[in-house]
Amino acid sequence: MDSSTWWLILSLIFTYMMWFNSIKRSLTGPRVWPVLGSLPGLIQNANRMHDWIADNLQTCGGTYQTCISAIPFLARKQGLVTVTCDPKNLEHILKAKFDNYPKGPNWQAVFHDLLGEGIFNSDGDTWLFQRKTAALEFTTRTLRQAMARWVSRAIKLRFVPILNTAQLEGKPVDLQDLLLRLTFDNICGLAFGKDPQTLSPGLPENGFASAFDRATEATLQRFILPESIWKMKKWLGLGMEVELSQSLEHVDKYLTAVIKTRKLELLNKTDGGPPHDDLLTRFMKKKECYSDKFLQHVALNFILAGRDTSSVALSWFFYLVIKNPNVELKILTELCTVLSESRGIDTCKWLEDPLVFEEVDKLTYLKAALSETLRLFPSVPEDSKHVVADDVLPDGTFVPAGSSITYSIYSTGRMKFIWGDDVVEFRPERWLSDDGKKFEVKDQFRFVSFNAGPRICLGKDLAYLQMKSIVAAVLLRHRLTVVTGHRVEQKMSLTLFMKYGLLVDLHSRDLAPILANIGSTGMARDGGVY
Repeated sequence: MDSSTWWLILSLIFTYMMWFNSIKRSLTGPRVWPVLGSLPGLIQNANRMHDWIADNLQTCGGTYQTCISAIPFLARKQGLVTVTCDPKNLEHILKAKFDNYPKGPNWQAVFHDLLGEGIFNSDGDTWLFQRKTAALEFTTRTLRQAMARWVSRAIKLRFVPILNTAQLEGKPVDLQDLLLRLTFDNICGLAFGKDPQTLSPGLPENGFASAFDRATEATLQRFILPESIWKMKKWLGLGMEVELSQSLEHVDKYLTAVIKTRKLELLNKTDGGPPHDDLLTRFMKKKECYSDKFLQHVALNFILAGRDTSSVALSWFFYLVIKNPNVELKILTELCTVLSESRGIDTCKWLEDPLVFEEVDKLTYLKAALSETLRLFPSVPEDSKHVVADDVLPDGTFVPAGSSITYSIYSTGRMKFIWGDDVVEFRPERWLSDDGKKFEVKDQFRFVSFNAGPRICLGKDLAYLQMKSIVAAVLLRHRLTVVTGHRVEQKMSLTLFMKYGLLVDLHSRDLAPILANIGSTGMARDGGVY
């Protein structure tokens, strides 16, 4: 090359580095590299992404900005990502300026193959219609009764016998796997009236559940890569994109068969038959005519919400309870107090049937313990929004139109400036009133595990109902210990699974000491829960 070409190249490099340094000075987050932006840091910390984000937010005071790609004309908008866990910012994003922060085109592109235009991946009129339709159903008592029926049946006929057998045989169980199967059976029953029986004896492999797991994991890989890169991998059929394509094909076949069967059932149904009370049927009965693909995405979105989130939360709950026997004692004291009032002091009667509505609603401390679990280990650890118009967050951070905001639910529960110096302690009492009798959320935007604002989870109460019932069934019968040598680690997925499951040994539960501590009124004598 002649000297003029060299001078041109050097001039371009110099100009780029001047521009890069100016951009770099305006960013407050992890290290940003020329051209690659923060991508090297994301890749390096892929196996501990949530803790890495939390560390950066702790250092930066709750909010930072970074570039996914340090390329001119992109870095200040499309390549710019604002990451926050500040409750004031969360309220601004999720409620005050809700319309300015939709899911956006990038998020929808990443998850479109998996979730389509379902309620968790749509904006505007498409989202609003599904939200209104679902909200009408979730407010009806019949839906809660339907959930209670599915949960009670699965606990009594499948879950409890499996645990009892494992205890008698002295064999460990993967509690996370059992909980995934249990909640999968329940949500399939509630979503489209079908019982896949994954929690049957022998624990049969379910192709749909396995394919769905692989699809969510592969989709997350898209989330941490620039759109141009994962789209190129999809076009070339490389890496996780191959597995995603194969998994989605399996999911499509499964849901196509489910919808076809339900349509035939509705077409051939006589007036004397029992009514269907599942969500899919209710969508089908609306006057609008929906495509099978749309109905698939409706069902898939509710399965995602109802299966993974509750089972993952319960897995972390049992792990934390094992590590905190003082909390376990208080939960058991509350359970024994409630059941002695409703069923008498004969413990055999306590174990005959799962808890009913009235009993579940009285378990205030248990709800606090479940919420404390979700604070530390939220089922969905990160979420993202698109910025429609230039805006300034309450903490003074400027966010330009076209950029994106990630709000870290995981980090929000681990910031000292939000929760105090005991932030890492598992302390359910932080959710109770001063007298310990009422469950309180002092600031709903400190706790967004169920989302907040217009997108707050419709199934929140159903989730607590299911989780409380399952916890009672386990803890009243068994004392759990983690299998010696078993590693409990986070799995980097859309939901916060345990990477290697939760292997536990089951031991017989002795309720006698707790019963001895309960007076004739059913209240704990020397402190207990109350």
